[in-house]
Formats: sequence, C-alpha cells, structure tokens
Amino acid sequence: MTLTGLAELKGIDPRNFRAVWSRTVRPAEQAIAEFLGVPVAELFPDRYPIRKSSLLSKENEARIASQKAARDADKRAAA
Repeated sequence: MTLTGLAELKGIDPRNFRAVWSRTVRPAEQAIAEFLGVPVAELFPDRYPIRKSSLLSKENEARIASQKAARDADKRAAA
C-alpha cells in the first residue's frame, strides 16, 4: 500500500499524506497509524499527546485582555 493509495482509501487529499513527515496533519497521522496497527502516539511521539497552546490558554486570557485595554488607551491618548 502506498501513501497515495491509503489517502484514496480514506478519502483524504494525498498531499496531506506527503506532508505528514514535515508537519502535523492529524487525519493523515491517524489513518497511517490505523493502517499499521500502531497507536498514533507511538508512531508520532513528538506530536502526541496533543498539547494546548499556552498563548491561547485560559490562564493567559486576562493578561491578553489587559494588554489590549492598554493598547486602546494608548490609541486614545495619541489621538
């Protein structure tokens, strides 16, 4: 089985399968792992478990809101 064949079988764009080695493509990673009968976390250990971005986490929402408020105040003062 080729990556292109697996992509067609799973209904996923073959370009996603070719890109899986250089960037994260979750559907392609899952399809490859299922085909090989290996847990996706074992096949791609550097990508799993999925970690949330610290920039977008709830802990940083207050800090980001504060920064936006200061920016808006600076714009009003400059006007």
